[in-house]
Amino acid sequence: MRQSVLLGLYGSAALALAPAAFAQNATGAVALDNNVQTVNIVGSRRVGNTSSTDTPVPVDYIPLTKAAEQSGQFDLAQTLANISPSFNSTRQTGADGADLIDSAALRGLGSDQTLVLVNGKRRHTTALVNLFGARNRGNTGTDMNALPTLAIKDVQVLRDGAAAQYGSDAIAGVLDIELRKDLGCEAVAGFGEYSKHDGKNWLASAYCGVAVADGVLGITGEYYDRGRSNRSDPGSLRIIGDTKSKNETVYVNGEFPVGPGKLYLTAGAQTRDASSAAWARGGVGSDDIPSRNSAAMYPNGFVPFINGDIDDRYGIIGYRTRIGEWASDFSQTYGYNRMRYNISHTLNASIANLDLINGGKGVSPSQFDAGGFSFRQLTSNADFSRFYDDVLGGLNAAFGFEYRKENYQIFAGEPGSYIDADGVGVGGNAGSQGFPGFQPGDAANRDRHSTAAYIDFEADIAPRTKLQAAARHERYSDFGSTTTGKLAAAFKATDDVLLRASASTGFRAPSLQQVYFSSTFTDFVAGVPTDVVLAPNGGRVANAAGIPKLHEEKSKSYTLGTTWTPTKSISVTADLYRIQIDNRIVLSGRFDADNYPALGAILQNLGVGQAQFFVNSVDTRTQGLDLTASHRTSLGGGKLNTYLAMNFSKTEVTGVHAPASLVGHEDVLLSERERLFIEQGGPRRKATLDFDYTLGQLETDFRIIHYGPQTLGTFDGPPVPDQYYKSKTSADLAFTWAFTEKTKLTVGGTNIFNVHPTQQNPDETDNGFKYESVQFGLNGAAYFARLSHKF
Repeated sequence: MRQSVLLGLYGSAALALAPAAFAQNATGAVALDNNVQTVNIVGSRRVGNTSSTDTPVPVDYIPLTKAAEQSGQFDLAQTLANISPSFNSTRQTGADGADLIDSAALRGLGSDQTLVLVNGKRRHTTALVNLFGARNRGNTGTDMNALPTLAIKDVQVLRDGAAAQYGSDAIAGVLDIELRKDLGCEAVAGFGEYSKHDGKNWLASAYCGVAVADGVLGITGEYYDRGRSNRSDPGSLRIIGDTKSKNETVYVNGEFPVGPGKLYLTAGAQTRDASSAAWARGGVGSDDIPSRNSAAMYPNGFVPFINGDIDDRYGIIGYRTRIGEWASDFSQTYGYNRMRYNISHTLNASIANLDLINGGKGVSPSQFDAGGFSFRQLTSNADFSRFYDDVLGGLNAAFGFEYRKENYQIFAGEPGSYIDADGVGVGGNAGSQGFPGFQPGDAANRDRHSTAAYIDFEADIAPRTKLQAAARHERYSDFGSTTTGKLAAAFKATDDVLLRASASTGFRAPSLQQVYFSSTFTDFVAGVPTDVVLAPNGGRVANAAGIPKLHEEKSKSYTLGTTWTPTKSISVTADLYRIQIDNRIVLSGRFDADNYPALGAILQNLGVGQAQFFVNSVDTRTQGLDLTASHRTSLGGGKLNTYLAMNFSKTEVTGVHAPASLVGHEDVLLSERERLFIEQGGPRRKATLDFDYTLGQLETDFRIIHYGPQTLGTFDGPPVPDQYYKSKTSADLAFTWAFTEKTKLTVGGTNIFNVHPTQQNPDETDNGFKYESVQFGLNGAAYFARLSHKF
């Protein structure tokens, strides 16, 4: 099989080969001709002997060993964002909980439309629902940064719809993260900071693979301390930049022979203490006193801090063996994510106002437990496959079963984080400023389960032709069942040229987070605070608005591509794609007494001005082109690896379907501003050009990353001009000196020309700053150093 191999900085000497250097071995894994490492191909369950044909769908193989040792990015999401053009992860600021977890996505779609696997097993999503920021609004997603980079062997990116193979969430594609279990030990220490001398990053990571019971157990520990940065204008109370974050992570991964098969296990845990700066509240002389501030506590104004205590755990235990002629794999996967909010440097203005009324100074507690939420997922799998070498040119048959159970909880905060102490809200708003706590009415403890069965066939129907087919049926306890299918084919037109195509149907189940999330929060529109309730599906407010029960999104995906590998040192791939999604779940616009009078009395009783909901209401079409080209050659006594990758993607809303009760309110259900967040939350084109040159002990890497333009909406809409962000190009440069084969020092810079997004009217941005967190972020140039040593 051949794949698109992302080379340049991230390919070791052995892996920096053209895709033609790959050949399939007898176990069905892909192995380098001169390397004992193997690569299990995501999107294929093929086992047994086969010919040297190519994958019928595009798969990028990204080795991460070098990135862990030499990259200027210290976390997985940013590392991948700087390598893969179809992968997007923008660090948010001024977006509440979305500041604490970097969501990731493929091909311009939402983060919950990309499935993430670890060692081929489904990884859980976060408990967080993204409500603010330019990316992934209304989506849940997978926290890529809960995995330490040094623990990862490679990442495979399947750029094709794969719900028929892997189930819900695989509409845009699949990321499969393979963890290390090789013998040997190494340690990495890193430091970085922005050119403004803030946002200091400290990294200490170590991996050790030890022989245990005739197998290998890989153990990784990592400590990562990311400092806060601030790009607000001089004299501003605001803090705009990276959140402060401290991560402590441990992962183990191993495989051991037991009886006739192999026992494998993975276990990992991360605790993260993160802190995001909320909107500033003004001091004496501003409208925030006494409504949202107390002169006795913060006469000069203050910035509340939204602190998140995040606990993430993941585990796999499984057994692979043979039952007759069938290879079998039985596994149990556990995932858990919890986020608990603690709001500091704040106050409850109603408590301060009541204290003043009662003859006090007008003070309240300055810190509150605001509650939080958790998500737990248990997945049981039984998978079977068999290769028939006497059927056609070789037929692989696979089938399997899955049972998944999920639980979502919301925890109420302490009363002071949400109460209206003076009873009427006169003189002081209720709840902790920055982030009002979850109320007892928001608390939830909800479960659901699903069952699935699939069949999968892959055959060499002719010497130059491969055909792949899959079907999957899933049944959910809360909305019913769905059946999806996939058909893919590859034809080797010549020894150098492969033609490939696929067509599939897919689905994404509504997450429990989207169904049951409930919160009352404060948003700022053009600097004016407004209290908003996000009403849960099936609750009193949603029912009064006529919001129907959530159900699955359905998709149709098509790809058409070619690969060209004229020599072992040159590889080119091109793949067109089209993804149509019906009844996409979106976060609605804000309804209030003016645009929906029927809700007015209910909202008044809740003490809020606006309400919004999750609803299946939008159809979208995403079309694009992925291009990759890699080349390696000898130059001036050294070796030069060149890699170019480009992604062109355009998402359009093709239909808005309002529930019967909201017909005529389509402009509120999906405003122009929210439509643009869906269509252009990520840049419509992205390209990476990388030059990696090694001469003796010195390695130089120069990488150029281009981001296309983006257009985002405004609060008022036309005639107010949209936010237009011009295309921008960033560059990274790194130098690595190998003292020995085991010890290397890397120094360099990212965004070395200090490029920033196009400035906007801050009254029209989501974060109230002069530009959103788009393209490559807003912090500017940074510098770093890394030292790695293998023992």
